[in-house]
Amino acid sequence: MYKEVIVIRQDLQLPKGKLAVQVAHAAVDLIRTAEQSLVEAWHDDAAKKVVLKVPSQKELFQLKSKAKRAGLNTAVIRDAGRTVLVPGTVTCIGIGPDVEEKIDAVTGELPMV
Repeated sequence: MYKEVIVIRQDLQLPKGKLAVQVAHAAVDLIRTAEQSLVEAWHDDAAKKVVLKVPSQKELFQLKSKAKRAGLNTAVIRDAGRTVLVPGTVTCIGIGPDVEEKIDAVTGELPMV
């Protein structure tokens, strides 16, 4: 099985709509940058997406580094700053799509949003 994971910073306390849009940005960026064979396998396997959370930007970047060391595709999302955040604020990261077990080795201990 394949999946994507989007990890949101909880310290920002994003409104629900803003959170949804940041997750969407991450999902799209992952597809733009991933290996095409993984995208096709993920899509054919129901295109699973999971949204998790970390307390702060520090943990977010630690997770990104861990994902990169594991050979996973990542995307860092920075807000444009047109509504509730300062321009350039890092809101979330995306990981994948890839084999579920490979992603779980990096994100498996994180709580869901």
